[in-house]
Amino acid sequence: MDYHQEILRILTEADSNGLSVKKIAKHVYNACNSLFAPISYDSVYKAVMQDLLSNARKPNSLIVRTEKRGTYRINTENPLSSQLLLQFKAHEEEEKNTIEMEKEMPLSLFDDVMPTHD
Repeated sequence: MDYHQEILRILTEADSNGLSVKKIAKHVYNACNSLFAPISYDSVYKAVMQDLLSNARKPNSLIVRTEKRGTYRINTENPLSSQLLLQFKAHEEEEKNTIEMEKEMPLSLFDDVMPTHD
């Protein structure tokens, strides 16, 4: 299974310090595992580690290693990474606006629906 898109999503949410392979693998496992299509953590960890290693070696990759061993982050010098970060920020703002609208209009499905028996 290809976890590359999920890895990019997780790293865009992380700060500039990056995340360890273990944390990235846990996030990918939690995002991709389901009751009807279970996957083993070991296979996810191996696939994530292989993806990170192979992509970090490429010169213009979106993923780079940090100074700390086993930690990866988004390559901020790559022009495509700025587009990823902008898309993530736009999505965050959209979610905040939706939450604010829900707070302003606290309508419930069950308000005034129950008939009264007199």
